[in-house]
Amino acid sequence: MAVSKDSVVVASEEQDGDLTPTQVGAEIRDLRKAKRLTIKELSLAASVSIGHLSEIERGIASPSIKTLRDIAKALGVTIGWFLYNAEGCDPAERDYIVRAGNRRMLRFASGVTDELLSPNLRGQLELVMARFPPGATEAEPAYSHQGEEAGLVLSGTFELWIGDQLFTLQTGDSFSFPSTTPHRYRNPGEVETIVVWAITPPTY
Repeated sequence: MAVSKDSVVVASEEQDGDLTPTQVGAEIRDLRKAKRLTIKELSLAASVSIGHLSEIERGIASPSIKTLRDIAKALGVTIGWFLYNAEGCDPAERDYIVRAGNRRMLRFASGVTDELLSPNLRGQLELVMARFPPGATEAEPAYSHQGEEAGLVLSGTFELWIGDQLFTLQTGDSFSFPSTTPHRYRNPGEVETIVVWAITPPTY
């Protein structure tokens, strides 16, 4: 799966729960690394000094709401991405469990919605549930990146191009391919298609 520049996080920006500066900083660092950005690149994009950004990521400093908004905008999300589990989440679960009602979500201009099933992005594996409305096409033209990915079609019909080959998958079918091979996908049907996607390394 790819994250387009026009993606929007479906999450409240008004949460102000019990996340600590260390937890917020870790969320910023994880997303920055998943997007393959250096701290210098994010610093320039968010107009935040490298020193201050480094302190925020290490939990030494707390960002202001304005700074957090600027960082979030540079990373293509809203501040809800960093504060998503501030309320209603058992602190003991935060690093391991994602409850069904507390997932981070990205909605793309194509209508595709991604729900992040992994509790964070600091591991080697990312798990995503993608929902494709009827006719939705994502990643056109085909693209490639480092890593591997695999998936399981939970419902609907799914067209998957891997290189020059087109595969049509139905409910219960699964797939796996190297992400270095150009690929794209589409829902050609008249009902929503749902795919659970495993990607390594994380690309959110």
